[in-house]
Amino acid sequence: MTLKQISLFLENKPGALSRPVRLLANAKINLLTLSIADAQQFGILRLIVHDWRIAKKLLESEGFVVKVTEMVAIEVADKPGGLAKILSVIECAKINLEYMYAFTVKQTNKGVLVFRFDDPDAAVKALKKKGIQVVSSGDLAKRLGH
Repeated sequence: MTLKQISLFLENKPGALSRPVRLLANAKINLLTLSIADAQQFGILRLIVHDWRIAKKLLESEGFVVKVTEMVAIEVADKPGGLAKILSVIECAKINLEYMYAFTVKQTNKGVLVFRFDDPDAAVKALKKKGIQVVSSGDLAKRLGH
């Protein structure tokens, strides 16, 4: 069970982030979570939204190059050791972790870790085998009250 992330390059200049965010807001597309990675000349905006297909189409129609990536979201107790347990399972399965980001959901007092693995399906299988809950995009939206 994976979820889709859309990514787009942004110039590293004032106002560059506002344009895609405003486009999505005006189209009533809700952001579930996001991450920004930067370099000197550009940044990568990574988004998980309620309807990635509509967001992708909209952003592409406005000139953005959009990449869709399979991600794995995992809910863990918001306490020490949650990430360590996940990483142990992934290491034992010999799956490469490319990047991740995380946030907490205060209503449930849990953390949500969003991972990009080199083999998302194998990661989901290994995690489920160890009883670790993988979160779908619909579940993620519900947990966030959307």
